[in-house]
Formats: sequence, structure tokens, C-alpha cells
Amino acid sequence: MIEVLQHLDLTPFVLSFKLALFTTIILFLLSVPLAWYLSQTDSEIKPFLEAMTALPLVLPPSVLGFYILISLSTQSPIGAFFEEIFDIKLLFSFTGLVLASCIYSLPFMVQPIQGGFETLHRPMLEASYIAGKSRFETLLRVALPNIKPALLTGIIITFAHTVGEFGVILMVGGSIPHETKVASVAIYEMVEMMDYTAAHIYSALMVLMSFLVLLGVYVFNAKQTAKIGRFHR
Repeated sequence: MIEVLQHLDLTPFVLSFKLALFTTIILFLLSVPLAWYLSQTDSEIKPFLEAMTALPLVLPPSVLGFYILISLSTQSPIGAFFEEIFDIKLLFSFTGLVLASCIYSLPFMVQPIQGGFETLHRPMLEASYIAGKSRFETLLRVALPNIKPALLTGIIITFAHTVGEFGVILMVGGSIPHETKVASVAIYEMVEMMDYTAAHIYSALMVLMSFLVLLGVYVFNAKQTAKIGRFHR
């Protein structure tokens, strides 16, 4: 055990956290306006947008990964565009992993934030509009400060989910050391090689991290709920 710990390669974990960080930042910037729109609109396309957003929740990772693989290949318009304009090959690269993760983790960011927006009292938003605030100002100064628990939930769950991704990551990125070999892929390879000791250590670290992340979310939300309860007394 001590020998394994001494020779433990933490690069897959570094890559996993780097991927999760990039994915979380990008999805936060994209999901806030999307969730705001979905929570405020009565448009007929709302169910369609919600279904498209939630699709990664029900699709098998292999199916989603296959279509992302096809979409990012150099034979597709997206893959060809990135290669010709930016000289970047999306398949089996870290950039491709980020794009794939953004698609796969989208509902984990959008749904909590949309749920937070939908709990806001309409009169509070209408008062902002009556005061002459634009939709953007209302979102920035009224809505977001009042849904902190939902924002934190979306951010942390998205980060943790991305760290634990496997199927989509393996199909789009493969297992290139220092490039696409994240922690979940490393564990899979250790099990294939019957290196159960190393697999146990990697898996235990993942379990511990996931537990601490979820514990942090629930503790924070419990404190926020308690504060709101004291405020309304």
C-alpha cells in the first residue's frame, strides 16, 4: 500500500479537476441566461428547449458520446471549422473533452438555477421593472442575489458530475496520458489490469470528494433555509 501511494500518479485527478473547472465556468455563463429565459417565458418553444436541455439526463452516455464523437470529427462542419480556423482537432484532445462535458453536464447547471428563478416572488421582479430596471439589471441585482442556494447547487453538482464522467469522456477523448486520461478513465484501466489496490485508492478519493461536495451543498442550503425561516418569524 505504501509503495502504491509513493508512486501514485495524480495527473488524472489534476486533469479531472481542470476539466471540471473549465466546464463549470462555461456552463455557468451559458446557463444563467438560458435558465432565466426558461423561468420567465410562456413561449410555445419552452417545452422543446427544456426537453433538449434535459436530454443528457436520460440518454445513455454511449449514445450521447457517439453523436458527440461524430459531431466533433474532422468530417463534420464543427470539427472541420475548428481545425481550419484554429488548427485544433477536437477529438482525443482536452478541448474536445471540454465541449463534450459542457453538453453532458448542461442539465445539472440549468435545472437548479431555473428552479431557483421559478421560486422568486413575481411582485419582487415586477417592482424592479416598475422602478425602471431593465431585464438584465433585474437579473443581476434582484434575481441572482436571491437564489444563492440554487446557484451553489448548480455549480457544485456540475463540478462533481464532470469529475466523475466516464462514458462520454472515454468515447470522445480516449485515454491519452496528460491530455485526456482523467481519473475515471484511469480507474477503469486499473481494473482492466487487475491493479485493484491502486483502483481502490483512486476510487476512495473520488468517493471522499463526492461526499464532501454533497455535504457542503446540504449544509449551506440548510443554513440558508434556517436564515429565511428566522427572517419570516
